[in-house]
Amino acid sequence: MSHKHPVTVSVARTILPGYTRQANAWAHAGQELAREWPGYLGSGWVRNGAGSNEWHMLYRFADAETLHGWEQSEERRWWIDSAREMMETTRVERRTGIEGWFSQPGDSSVVVPETVVPPRWKQAISIFLPFFPLSLLANFLLHPLTQGWPLVFQVLLNIVILTPLMTYIFLPITTRLLQPWLQATPRGKSHGTS
Repeated sequence: MSHKHPVTVSVARTILPGYTRQANAWAHAGQELAREWPGYLGSGWVRNGAGSNEWHMLYRFADAETLHGWEQSEERRWWIDSAREMMETTRVERRTGIEGWFSQPGDSSVVVPETVVPPRWKQAISIFLPFFPLSLLANFLLHPLTQGWPLVFQVLLNIVILTPLMTYIFLPITTRLLQPWLQATPRGKSHGTS
């Protein structure tokens, strides 16, 4: 299976009291460093609230190899080391495929995005496109086996089969194929518009 699909990394960091302005400058500096790195697709951060010290930082790379290159680079090591006194990393998650696009940790109060989160209708279409034909095929193939079963068990078997197929194969493929459409900004809007 190919690993050539975008990877989104979500990092939760706790900023020590009194370091909010420095953390803003530090996050901007990290974006500037990463922007020149091969495979960089965007980054940003959100806070749970205006006074919150928990920050969720996101960055996205074209594939696992370019992400690994950035994460092992001297530039990133220097950047991370420069903030050791003002913050603590509490969680790191890597997401590929559809969940990398649609998950936004916390309720955002400060957002500096460079990637475009698609509207819900685009999310729905990108899920529907693989799910409908796959669901039809599963029902067609399973019907001879399950036609005498109670409906709840027919549906349960379908979901047990389809969920991993959608999560690990079809949604990542769909997300990759629809990436230009999912990332497109609406006409008349720019990245800086909220």
